[in-house]
Amino acid sequence: MRLRRSLLLAIAILAGAAAAGWTLRDRGTVFGTRAACEAYAGLPAGWGTDPHAGMVQIGGGSFGFGSGRGYPEERPQVDTTVAAFWIDRTEVTNAQFAGFVAATGYVTEAERHPGAMVFRVPHGDEEVTPGSWWHLEAGADWRHPDGPGSGIAGRAHEPVVDVTYADALAYARWLGRELPSEAQWEFAARAGRSDAESDRDLRDAAGRPQANFWQGRFPSQDTAEDGFAGRAPVGCFPPSPNGLHDMVGNVWEWTTDLYIDRHAQGAPSLADRDAGVPQPRKVPRRVIKGGSYLCSADYCVRARASSRQGQEADLPAAHLGFRTIARVGD
Repeated sequence: MRLRRSLLLAIAILAGAAAAGWTLRDRGTVFGTRAACEAYAGLPAGWGTDPHAGMVQIGGGSFGFGSGRGYPEERPQVDTTVAAFWIDRTEVTNAQFAGFVAATGYVTEAERHPGAMVFRVPHGDEEVTPGSWWHLEAGADWRHPDGPGSGIAGRAHEPVVDVTYADALAYARWLGRELPSEAQWEFAARAGRSDAESDRDLRDAAGRPQANFWQGRFPSQDTAEDGFAGRAPVGCFPPSPNGLHDMVGNVWEWTTDLYIDRHAQGAPSLADRDAGVPQPRKVPRRVIKGGSYLCSADYCVRARASSRQGQEADLPAAHLGFRTIARVGD
């Protein structure tokens, strides 16, 4: 059964690459520099044969989940324990998602429904109000991440976006994996550091950007001081102490938790919070984590490990992707 699955996956990888016009290169990439990330084909070494290809094992432990320093929804800080787990070293790429689609014929929600939310820099004569830079674009989907006319040819190594919670979960389960809980995601992003220490990750001691976020006046001018105006290939910036890349910035990431506006006080784990939580909307909102390339110092200060936001589970967006986890022993 495992051999058959591996053969099907290999066929899917080749089919997905051919359909997108990609050339598969050496996948044993060492990330952390612009040259390395741009040379990456978007597929981790052993993907399709090794059940933990592209993943890092995170030892279990306890930490202060949340923050007393950030936005109100990050409070209170709760003592929380998580068991050991595996997590993707980078965000899931276009190449990986293309392999899944080629193998299964999966059609994303954005392809079946009106489209996805796409960011547009306001024109000089437009009235700028909070959120006015977002537009529901028909024809925007994971293959056309910024709307009709855009594409993913040559962008196999970028994070897949315009995927809903259900789309991300379908990919994860196809690989025998899951999506992380909010607590698992934040524990991995903290990498043993305090909330304040991990918040300083955006720039190094010399002030150089260490993640893909917005520099300049939002939403009109991104100076691209970090080297990217928009999404970056995965793994362009130095890893966290536990070997993970892009846990803050680049794209937001789905988690399994239903969103409530404050952390539950005294809960040992929030992984099973789905059951019994009243929802004010017909469509549930899931917690997304990590901020994105649109987070700036003057508007969205959320490219941080403890930051969190609610996102309608069926709403795909051009700044939102995911990574997967697996239990130790699976």
